Parts: sequence; C-alpha cells; structure tokens
Amino acid sequence: MRDLLLGSSPKDFDIATNAHPEEVDALFRNARMIGRRFRLVHVRFGREIIEVATFRAPPGSSGASAEHALQKESGRILRDNVYGSMEEDAERRDFTVNGLYYNIRDFSVVDYWGGLEDLSLGVLRLIGDPAQRYREDPVRMLRAVRFVAKLGFRLAPETESPIGGLASLLADVPPARLYEEVLKLFMNGQALSTFESLRHYELFGYLFPETDKVLNGADGEFYKCFIQHALRNTDTRIKEEKHVTPAFLFAALLWPARQKHLEKWNCEKQTEVEAMHEAAAKTLTAQIAAVSLPKRFSLPMREIWMMQPRLLRNSGQRAMRLVQHKRFRAAYDFLLLRNQAGEKDLDELAQWWTSFQELNENEQGTEARNNRNPRRRKKSTSKHSDDKPS
Repeated sequence: MRDLLLGSSPKDFDIATNAHPEEVDALFRNARMIGRRFRLVHVRFGREIIEVATFRAPPGSSGASAEHALQKESGRILRDNVYGSMEEDAERRDFTVNGLYYNIRDFSVVDYWGGLEDLSLGVLRLIGDPAQRYREDPVRMLRAVRFVAKLGFRLAPETESPIGGLASLLADVPPARLYEEVLKLFMNGQALSTFESLRHYELFGYLFPETDKVLNGADGEFYKCFIQHALRNTDTRIKEEKHVTPAFLFAALLWPARQKHLEKWNCEKQTEVEAMHEAAAKTLTAQIAAVSLPKRFSLPMREIWMMQPRLLRNSGQRAMRLVQHKRFRAAYDFLLLRNQAGEKDLDELAQWWTSFQELNENEQGTEARNNRNPRRRKKSTSKHSDDKPS
C-alpha cells in the first residue's frame, strides 16, 4: 500500500489473512509453509511466489506460549507465531506507513496508526514505544535508515533518539540475517546516502567493524572517499538497470580493512602473494563474525583483490591472458575506482587498460608485445599509492 500511495510500483505485495498457515497450505496445491521464527506460506503461481502471512498479535497477548512466542532477556523476539486480529497485526508492524491495509472486500484502506498522515508529511515513525520495538528486533534500526534513504523521509524525533544508545543490540543479530539486510541497504539505488546515515547513527561499525576502525583512524578520509566513489558508482549502475554483484560491493567495503592488514607484511618472512592471501583471510574471518558472506561472493571478491597487482604487469602475453580472465572486467573496474578515489599514480595504467580493451585481438597482441617492460609506477610519498604495503 505504501508504494502505491506514493505513486511508485511496488516490488511485491504482502498478503495478510486471518487463516492460519496450515489452512492456507491446505487451500493451494502449490503452497509451502516456511519459517520457524515467523511462519509463512509461499504460494506459487507460475513463476510468481505469493507470500501469505497470518495476522499476528503481540507476543505478550493472551494465548501466547513459549511454543508460539519467545523473547530473549534483551527483548529480541526469537519466535513470533501468536495469531490475532487485523488490528493486533497492525500494532506489530514496524512503522506507521507499513501498517496500512487494503481491504479487497470493500476496496478501502484501513489505517490504525496514522500511517496516511505520516505518508503525507514524509515522516517515518515507529508504532509503539521505539526503544521497546528496537529491542524486539534491532534490525528495525537498519530498516529505519533504509526507508529514510529510499523514500526521502525524515525520522520522527522519538523514533530517531534511541538509536545511538541501542546500536550495540545489532551484535546479537545472526550474521546470516545481517547479510540479507546489507544487500537491501546497499543495493537499492541509495547506497551512498545509506552509508552516510549508518555512519551518522554509529551503526556501520556493527556491519563492517574492521572497515569502521580504519575510517575512524588516521587514513579515514582517504578510504571514506574510496567507499563514497564505490557506492556512487553502485547507485548509478542500479539506476541504469545494470548488473551489480555483492562480490564487488563487499570488495569495495572491505578494501580498507584488507589494505590495513597488508601493511603489516614482513617481506623477510612472506612473499607478496602469501601476504595478500593472509590479509584477505584475516579480513574475511573478522567480517563473517559480524555479517556472513557466502562463498559464491567471497571467492570472487578475493580474486578482484588478488588481480590488482597483476594489472600492474601489463607487458607481453600477461596482458593477453589477463583480458581473458573471468574476473578481469571486475578487477579493471576496481582499478578505475581506486584511480578515481585519489590514487593518481594509476592514471597512466588505467588509461592503458582502457585503450587496450578497445583494440581488436591482433592490435592487442601488437600493443602487448610493444609494451614489453612491466609498467613501473613512480615512487610516491603516499602509502595509498601502491598495492604493496609500505
């Protein structure tokens, strides 16, 4: 309802009913019950999957039991399967603008919490006591940031004020769930403004703890500029309906942490390749303790990193082989991103690879042969100018 009333096309529709999941499942042949924390029914119609939820009541309502509702001492809801009425279901929704119902019986909009007024005012407001609602589900703080960026709304003062004091509750959220939230935060076309808001409310550190430490350190402004360029490019690609992969997104967001680990390289004890592998491993180990990252994305991410120094060696057959590598385009785009963010000693190299790709195969062979000596960059006083640690 929210998106329709704002004049945009909804990505999907949430269907709520007083029928219990077992009853919905029995009605449709192509139905499947899912979830434990929040039981739903997926009904398949061709290629479409319709998600059907039963009206819920607050966990503390009469009839609630440990089997159907469970909360931790912190207040976080672990299980939420206490069924109730439409009005009780509205009370459970997070924000007033998400608590609107379209009744197909009489084609009316049902609004129990002033969502229509908040829509007209451009205000995002939590239903109920904000501190309690954040404790029930700390992810609501991330959702607040996401919806403000997506809708261009502002947070109601009472919704905004508890966030700083409750941000640490995110540490109790399963990493797998936070991974899904990170994708929603940064792949919705508003990644840059979302990043700024996460930093403002001190939430970013619970999603990317090692990167956050770097951003708060001596080199913070340099790496902040890099991330801003990456997220600006991501937003542009999404608006142009181009493909965006989580591997590239995480490669950019974790690059500052990886570089800091690489700075500790001892050339007398390790080769450069060994140091890069170790830096990547340490970065990933720390990250997945906070936000998980599936291997189908973490492996390409590491390849993008590992190819950065290989792009420096652009002579002879090396250049021909690199262009054929399945990660070349992503690695090349990453190199351009580094250049755009301030690594000016990459100007010549970035231009060479750009021009090289515009040649046909025969011309590429000639250019690669003519470029026999590895392209060495001038020594720079900036420790950010080289992929090697200083």
